[in-house]
Amino acid sequence: MFIESGIRQKVVSDLIAQHGDKQRLRIERGVEQAAALWTEGDGTAANFSEFCLNSFIGDDKKLDVAFERFDFAFETLHGYFNAMAQNLRMPLDEDLGDIQPYDMLLGEFDPSAHMIDDLFKNKLAFLILLNFPQYSLEEKKKLGENWTARQWALARIGDSFKSRVPAALQQELSSIITAADTYISEYNIYMGTLRDKNGKAHFAKDLKLISHWGLRDELKAHYSATDAADKMEIIFEVMKKIVTQDIPKAAINNAKVEWNPYDNSITGGPSDPEPNTRYQHILNCFSIMRKIDAYYPAFPTYLRRKFELEREMPEKEVEKLFVDFLSAPQIKAVAELIKKRLGRDLRPYDIWYDGFKARSAISDEELNKKVSARYANIEAFEKDLSNILSTLGFSDEQVEFIVPKIEVDASRGAGHAWGASMREGKAHLRTRVPSGGMDYKGFNTGMHELGHTVEQTLSLHKVDHHMIHGVPFSAFSEAFAFVFQNRDLEILGMNGSDEMTQHLNCLDLFWSACEIMGVSLVDMKIWNWLYQHPEADAEALKQATISAAKEVWNKYFAPAFGTKDEIILGIYSHMIGYPLYLAEYPLGFLMQFQIEKHLEGKNLGAEMERMCSRGSVIPQMWMKNAVGSDISIQPILISVDDALRVVK
Repeated sequence: MFIESGIRQKVVSDLIAQHGDKQRLRIERGVEQAAALWTEGDGTAANFSEFCLNSFIGDDKKLDVAFERFDFAFETLHGYFNAMAQNLRMPLDEDLGDIQPYDMLLGEFDPSAHMIDDLFKNKLAFLILLNFPQYSLEEKKKLGENWTARQWALARIGDSFKSRVPAALQQELSSIITAADTYISEYNIYMGTLRDKNGKAHFAKDLKLISHWGLRDELKAHYSATDAADKMEIIFEVMKKIVTQDIPKAAINNAKVEWNPYDNSITGGPSDPEPNTRYQHILNCFSIMRKIDAYYPAFPTYLRRKFELEREMPEKEVEKLFVDFLSAPQIKAVAELIKKRLGRDLRPYDIWYDGFKARSAISDEELNKKVSARYANIEAFEKDLSNILSTLGFSDEQVEFIVPKIEVDASRGAGHAWGASMREGKAHLRTRVPSGGMDYKGFNTGMHELGHTVEQTLSLHKVDHHMIHGVPFSAFSEAFAFVFQNRDLEILGMNGSDEMTQHLNCLDLFWSACEIMGVSLVDMKIWNWLYQHPEADAEALKQATISAAKEVWNKYFAPAFGTKDEIILGIYSHMIGYPLYLAEYPLGFLMQFQIEKHLEGKNLGAEMERMCSRGSVIPQMWMKNAVGSDISIQPILISVDDALRVVK
């Protein structure tokens, strides 16, 4: 520290003498927090002492006034910077025509990059550090049960300045993430260009699917067909070529070639493979995270920051949940059931088996026809939000409150939701809409993103203070998104709700959780490997990713599938543009199941508002308030056993 121990101790003594011993905890912690981030550029040790003596707020009523001011100020700062970022990225996120070079520059620009620097320079950050104590995760677990919403908001103000990352690094991070995200958004396969081993085409000429989401969902859609094996095998071959980067560069986002992924021959373009671009983007993300590591001495890796700071669930705790789940005997039992239902041995892509859903008995053509007739364009879907929420059980008052706060846009990528950070803003719901009208994939994604935007709206407007707006981390939002997505056929008037359907839904959620937990473990292994091999190049990272995918497959999936060394778990695009995000989904599935069980016999709208109004407390505390228990794998495992006794 620039501020030496003796100076810090004298400042503490002087402040206690000035404000009394009852303020000792705040004084001791506040002085240490401020001193930890004070540098020579901020002033001399004498300047530090003078600042602390003049800036500590020892009167409780004046501290209340300061809290209200900061709560409002942070909503203003977060809200407008978030809105600016949304607007600047609009051409990259929405389907507004070809991306221009200047669109990339605008999208890469982070308007808030200098905010932290500026708040330290004008000493506002130091004033907050001095007056609002930070609490460790263990302290939050111990004390937080008895905290009021205001006390949680006070703690979250204290959390605002955990580090002092320079603006230049913040901007570099924004540029790298934007480039990776845009790479993914433009990674489409024109399915009509694909040829099988005999040179035969199997897909519509104008069908364009984004990797990996579109390819995966197309594969899943064919479980209801009796003659789709060739299509599923072709998609599987495409995925493998993407993971290994053997895919010809000319086959990406190009409708003017013919490509046989089996022998990798291409007609109408060069055969040069994609040059490990996929893995270079991951390396770029790792490189900037390593630079940022130096500014978090207590959390010196991105892994620790992601799990311990952002999620407030340590990596080992999350990993244990996933490993225990994937080691459960129910996986092999459900795999055997799927094998019987398919009437064949399992293929690796059956990790996406979709036959438990009610829609599995409905053809893709019928679903698309139903959706396109109802939603000819994105505007029709937006106009129907009120009806959708009413059908789901939201009251008229809730519908009138929520719907005006959501804007629906046609997505360039697979679809996503981007919430507002101030009450004057709107949440943005984005999903893909082909020229002929919305198809079922777009509607299904739209329902998922609607769950996000409803959560984002409720947890922004229904909390007591801005500083606790939102949910603990994204998995909680994913849980609500899955709850909505699971009701898509109900909105279309095509879903039953009998006991058998409930058992099938349980098996579907379980199988989905198995797949994404495996993918998440691969993601975590990749980042741990990167920290062990910080000088690795893209080729080495590719081999490490393939090795991690095989390792996870062989340990948890091979016993049920009967094949070894499969690399399908390495296909997820999140690994490139959303570093270490993947754990949100399996955690979200576990939470979804617990929420769904809690919702039985209750109103979704009323319960969701109650849950979301709790705000961003620590995860297990949020879950106990929501459903009465911690995040756990046991409820779904017990229900799977019940379902297996019924479903044949």
